[in-house]
Amino acid sequence: MSLKATNNVATNKYELEIEISAADFENALQQAYNKAKKNISIPGFRKGKAPRKLIEKTYGENVFFEDAVNILYAPEVNGAIDESGLELVCQPEVEVTAISKEEGVKLKAVCTTKPEVEVKDYKGIEVEKVVNAVTEEDIQKQIDQLREKNVRIITVDDRAAEMGDDVVIDFEGFKDDVAFDGGKAEDFTLSLGSGQFIPGFEEQIAGHSAGEDFDINVTFPEEYQVKELAGAPAVFKIKLKSISKKELPELDDEMVKDSTDFDTVDEYKADVKAKLEESAEKSADAKVEADIIDKVIENMTAEIPQVMFDNRVNEMVSELEQRLAPQGISLDLYMQYTGQTIDTVKKAYAEQAEKQVKLRLALEKIVELEGIEATDEEAAAEFDKLAETYKMDVEQVKAYIREEDIKKDICVGKAVDLIKEAAVIK
Repeated sequence: MSLKATNNVATNKYELEIEISAADFENALQQAYNKAKKNISIPGFRKGKAPRKLIEKTYGENVFFEDAVNILYAPEVNGAIDESGLELVCQPEVEVTAISKEEGVKLKAVCTTKPEVEVKDYKGIEVEKVVNAVTEEDIQKQIDQLREKNVRIITVDDRAAEMGDDVVIDFEGFKDDVAFDGGKAEDFTLSLGSGQFIPGFEEQIAGHSAGEDFDINVTFPEEYQVKELAGAPAVFKIKLKSISKKELPELDDEMVKDSTDFDTVDEYKADVKAKLEESAEKSADAKVEADIIDKVIENMTAEIPQVMFDNRVNEMVSELEQRLAPQGISLDLYMQYTGQTIDTVKKAYAEQAEKQVKLRLALEKIVELEGIEATDEEAAAEFDKLAETYKMDVEQVKAYIREEDIKKDICVGKAVDLIKEAAVIK
């Protein structure tokens, strides 16, 4: 093998000294020549027929050095890493330190490795489970949602508009008597009091009746996104075309029969309460699991390379892109809509990424300490599950995901189960 030395140069940093023999380098040079010669023209020779020595004499002895090193790079560097036994967390930084036909090639590969991890007291973690009681207010919120689904819209023609009404309006905005872009719409439906428009707009519509034409005066907020309008006074010409209001039905047996699978209000309320209690129980269990996980992270120590956090953030950004793609939205368009940059997107993920990296390292250490293993049958079952989820053949899934990685994930899942089963829940 080509690995000559492994030097620990810093925490989680190793420098591999790699040497490639003159014979192997010569073989790679010949491969590089054979690949490139068809594109090389030398006077007196047909294109692609010039001898290698003549090409090297014409263009310099090192003309094929870079291509030859590229040919050797992957097998030599990867072989050296495998021989070193190091577990890398990112691609190594490789530098050519010496190169010649007579001596071959010397490389230096700086490797960042997975950190040493210590996990204490992961068994018997004490957490408190709090199940929130279901109140009458909680039940009423569910009832109100049912009433909202059955709301009736009633046209108002016997009074002026009030806050809480829905109105249909035409409007056009003017600054210094000049209409501005984006300030005009027709048949626009607005709920008065929704805060959809700038302060003062909706309140000035209240008190007017359907069919009226009138002006309202407003001032744009200082922080308004359109700079030309920020802090500026404006006049909107309004035509109030219609007014309507929502009328919520009373909760009675008839409405329950029409809108649910129950016959009476009491049956419906009992079901609402049962489902809310079930939801409260699940929320409490989720909180318990989160608290256990937080405790595991708190009890682990490791000097974690920053690149591991950065890599996880980048993965999360890629996952965001994949979620947006089916909606026809690119990451750039998403950032434009949300007023973000790639830096602010990454910053938003940073804390979560750090937590995930720490947890994974802790769980992998627990797998090691407990001797947890995954069987071939368990891996096969997981491949089947993934194939069903993504509507692919199992062999297709295996082309993307290594069985070794599947087994690692299974073991990590078993470690989570072990910690949860050993926890003391009060």
